[in-house]
Amino acid sequence: MKYISIDLFSGAGGMSEGLKMAKFRTKYAFEIDPIAAMTYSLNHSKTKVFTQDIRTVDTDDIKKGLRGKTIHLLAGCPPCQGFSSIRRLNRNKPAEDERNFLINEYVRFVNDLRPYTIMLENVPGLQMSDDFNRAVDYLCGIGYNIDYRVLNVKDYGVPQNRKRLVLVGSRIGNIHVAEATNEKNTVRSTIANMPYPECCEDEVHKIYPHHIQRIQQLINQIPHDGGSLRDLGEEWQLECHKSENVGFNDVYGRLRWDSYSTTITGGCLNPSKGRFLHPEQDRCISAREASMLQTFPVDYIFPANVAKTKIALMIGNALPPRFCFVQASNIKNHLDTLLDN
Repeated sequence: MKYISIDLFSGAGGMSEGLKMAKFRTKYAFEIDPIAAMTYSLNHSKTKVFTQDIRTVDTDDIKKGLRGKTIHLLAGCPPCQGFSSIRRLNRNKPAEDERNFLINEYVRFVNDLRPYTIMLENVPGLQMSDDFNRAVDYLCGIGYNIDYRVLNVKDYGVPQNRKRLVLVGSRIGNIHVAEATNEKNTVRSTIANMPYPECCEDEVHKIYPHHIQRIQQLINQIPHDGGSLRDLGEEWQLECHKSENVGFNDVYGRLRWDSYSTTITGGCLNPSKGRFLHPEQDRCISAREASMLQTFPVDYIFPANVAKTKIALMIGNALPPRFCFVQASNIKNHLDTLLDN
């Protein structure tokens, strides 16, 4: 049986790629950013993508399109940038951002469409939101059995140290967040066989920053396989990084071959934003390598003719497909068990 899913706040398609791997058919996706929506469509041609502000979507139109069919899974990752650890800068309170309230739109879709199951993924800091706690209470009140936990994607076969808040729910039975698979993938097992960017035809692999002479010389000096700016002498330290409390200690750091990558963020194509240097080549990781560390397939299409910062943001904001696959497979097993009885 082919289960029908809907992907809210779909971005470039990380969630839907995981859903596809788990044999869900994503009928509709919603993404307001036109470049992300275009990227999504290039890879998921059978899904209808809506690019309007989700707050203006009339769910009755979705019902009409479904023609009485049940939604088996409503999945989504509402943007909640104010709750990210970087935006909070170690403060207890979230940063002010109107996108913090988009979780209420996710709840509106659940309330109006009443899917069999739901899955929501987000940054761990969302737990501190009153809106999140109200959302959980509301979903329970309309008949959903809810479970949520903070997980690390590295425990689910993703070669990356990245924590995510995962919420699952079902109105047809008890459900729990998928347990860790404990499959370990590393930077080496993921990108070691990639050719030099200049020696391949993949235009996405050729996307990485080129630097002024002083910065390139700095990168050349950083020890291979996990070295960082901190390993260099005082004369190589940038003035903006000399303060005791500057934070971001991984800037101009190299990834380690036999470990997980650091969290792939929207700054993944800028070594001044974190530990994004290649383990041994004197360059930042490429857009293709960043997407592979997010577990996108090596042939996943990203438009190479848009700004590098846009591609980095799409990749960094994406949900790792492998992680979504494990969570979606858990939900599929739940549906298989209950709907076959």
